[in-house]
Amino acid sequence: MRRPFDVIYEDNHLIIVNKKSGVLVQGDKTGDKNLAEYVKDYIKEKYDKPGDVFLGTVHRLDRPVSGLIIFARTSKALERMNELFKKRKIQKTYWAITRNKPAEKNGRLTHWLVKNSVTNKVTAYNKEVPDSKKAELTYRYIGRINDYHLIEVSPITGRSHQIRVQLAAMGCPIRGDIKYGYPKGNADGSICLHSRRVYFMHPTKKEPLLCKAALPEQPFWEEFLSLETEEIKTENLDFLH
Repeated sequence: MRRPFDVIYEDNHLIIVNKKSGVLVQGDKTGDKNLAEYVKDYIKEKYDKPGDVFLGTVHRLDRPVSGLIIFARTSKALERMNELFKKRKIQKTYWAITRNKPAEKNGRLTHWLVKNSVTNKVTAYNKEVPDSKKAELTYRYIGRINDYHLIEVSPITGRSHQIRVQLAAMGCPIRGDIKYGYPKGNADGSICLHSRRVYFMHPTKKEPLLCKAALPEQPFWEEFLSLETEEIKTENLDFLH
């Protein structure tokens, strides 16, 4: 069986993988094998490790989302990566495909989110309400292919379903995301949201680390690579400073 991930970066402290859509990052009530278990199997096999393999989950992606996930291979790396996330020193960039074009080519969205734990659905409000958490992101419109639009999103906070619900609140639900207002699901159960890039200072080497995940191997996604112009390839590199 082909692994449901590709290794993007690996050393003694971290392993960063490109997750396929449809794979859980951590276990849930379904009991389906999750990404952490797959990555542990990979490490055990590659390094011929006896016994249990330590693997710390640094952050998560929703099951129908693809892209970069960071795991810590030591408790020290996990502690330091958690601190980087807490201090918002890990910069993540996503690509989202929508049917609707945003009104502005660049923008910042601020909402207050409330999660319903029974339905596992988040509601976005324009002002603070009881039990809400503030969510912020910036976005940049990249371009259009046929009837669809590509938006680059950089979350500032890390709330559950944040990008999905905030883009929907802007009138741009993500293709395939019927939970947040897209009229039709994708045939494979995915949504067109991809964790494209992460940048941070390595927790032990203290060197900048930039990782980029290839798009899902689907003709629909691959069409959007043509929008990745020289300007986008350099990605303005403002986010590195």
